[in-house]
Amino acid sequence: MRANQIMTANLVTIGPEASIVDAANAMLEHHVSGLPVVDGGGRLIGIISEGDFIRRAELGTQRKRSRWLRLLLGPGTCAADFVHEHGRKVGEVMTHHPHTISEDTSIEAIVRTMEKHHVKRLPVMRGDQLVGIVTRKNLLRAVANLAREVPDPTTADDKIREKIVAEIDRNDWRPFGLSVLVRDGVVHLNGVITEERSRQAAIVAAENVCGVREVHDHLCWVDTMSGFYLNSPEDDRSAKTAT
Repeated sequence: MRANQIMTANLVTIGPEASIVDAANAMLEHHVSGLPVVDGGGRLIGIISEGDFIRRAELGTQRKRSRWLRLLLGPGTCAADFVHEHGRKVGEVMTHHPHTISEDTSIEAIVRTMEKHHVKRLPVMRGDQLVGIVTRKNLLRAVANLAREVPDPTTADDKIREKIVAEIDRNDWRPFGLSVLVRDGVVHLNGVITEERSRQAAIVAAENVCGVREVHDHLCWVDTMSGFYLNSPEDDRSAKTAT
């Protein structure tokens, strides 16, 4: 399995000049733990994640280093800490030059990279173009899919997946964080919807792609005001059956 077969394709991104409040609200609204940061030309320049909000002056959680450690680290490190803890713009608190992978990176290589660099998400690049992101949640979905003892994806499955993503992505009702897994023509839709009618629209869009044998719905409904969420009816039925 490769990155393009498990990645989330239709990304929610943010610009470096956006406020950290905008970033926090976007993560809460779209039920994601991190956002790629892109410049005016759509080029990836950083990542902002939940971890960037842990050490903040508003929370009183700034780093409290001893005097001797401050002397050892030097003024540059202390200055960088101050910017990260007090910065008001995404570009001031984001992680610069994030580690990235290509579409054909294997899952084994993805896991090695995450462990080596202690990161939870890796942007997927096609040249200098950002085309997706692989997170720990994507890996979890892949494990769940493999547990169903389905075959590895074929070239035909990859083409089906690309067509489904393209068909759904062109619509305003498209789910946030859409991830599409295809094995032997069997499709699994993952992501977040805020309007229940989007669920059936996504299913129909997938069913209409040539080569699709069946579609499984794992789309989670989220209320953007309260953050309350519901699993898909299919997942609820599976959970009840399992118990």
